[in-house]
Amino acid sequence: MGTRRWWLTGMLAVALSAHAQPLSRGPHGEQPTPYAAVVLKASDIAALKRKPYRAALVMHTSSDFSSALIAGARKGFAELGISVVAVTDAGMDPQKQRTDLETVMALKPDLIVSLVIDPVSGAIAFRPVVAAGVKLVFISNVPQGLVHGRDYAGIVTDDYLAMGQTAADMLASSIKGKGDVALIYHAANYFVTNQRDAAVKQALARYPGIRVVATRGISNQQDGEVIASAILTQYPKLSAIYAPWDSIAEGVTAAARAAGRRDLKVVTMDLGAANALDMVKGGNMAGIVSDLPYEMGQTVARMGGLALLNRPAPAFVTVDAVRIDSANLSTQWQRALNRELPAAVVQAVARKGAR
Repeated sequence: MGTRRWWLTGMLAVALSAHAQPLSRGPHGEQPTPYAAVVLKASDIAALKRKPYRAALVMHTSSDFSSALIAGARKGFAELGISVVAVTDAGMDPQKQRTDLETVMALKPDLIVSLVIDPVSGAIAFRPVVAAGVKLVFISNVPQGLVHGRDYAGIVTDDYLAMGQTAADMLASSIKGKGDVALIYHAANYFVTNQRDAAVKQALARYPGIRVVATRGISNQQDGEVIASAILTQYPKLSAIYAPWDSIAEGVTAAARAAGRRDLKVVTMDLGAANALDMVKGGNMAGIVSDLPYEMGQTVARMGGLALLNRPAPAFVTVDAVRIDSANLSTQWQRALNRELPAAVVQAVARKGAR
């Protein structure tokens, strides 16, 4: 998707009312359903446990987000008596994800949960799955042309408008509402990241002292450092950079260190150990916005349960956005990922508290 078209689409999708924060809507305008509203009755759980249902998770990449989501899904499926027969990692490669899907289908699952990397090629890859009658629950993205209720049970994702607004507010706060900033956005047809990134830009427009001087697209998450280095060379007085997710932000902070820019502020989405450590140590990472991936995993399990029972499920389910800084990192890490902070981050928190 071209830069001009991407920003126009995103801006229209996330136009903010002067009186109220609008709700995040699905890729086809679906109304959001809160994740806590997706429930199964005791009789539903009993019915699921009476049959040997099998599920598979066809994931996009490895990350703290993915690990927490998989852990939540495993726990949720175990509570429903559903066995998980495969978990795959495509490394952000759509072709590998298609191969992973073919491999998983050979295991004859009753249900597949997937975060689809590319909606266009994904439409082809998932066509045999739909034809085989396998139930589908998607995370964040949906293959092009698939119809809710007919081809898949529903989408579970983050509240992208809330995440974008929060990231913009954290970025503005980090530079006291004044300065030149750059935005790195996900240059791919990827619904949730597109909407989150556009929401950040739209929200920043409400700060008269902030000027967006550069927007740069990124398609390969390994290119964060190269893109950030180029931005810092072109705009040496830049105050802050927004990165669309954690691994890209790691490259941005590396570029800032290489340029000797200890003053540069970085804000990103999604939790990662390296960025958390940088933030606690007082580095460039000024703030992180996360969703609740562990809860997301449990929610997709419940959505899958509804699908296996041929019960209607919501088209578009959202989990909450969480604002994270060095002060609340420990509690919010546990809330989002359902596990303790890494030892190195715990030690850094302790050292900071002892000062």
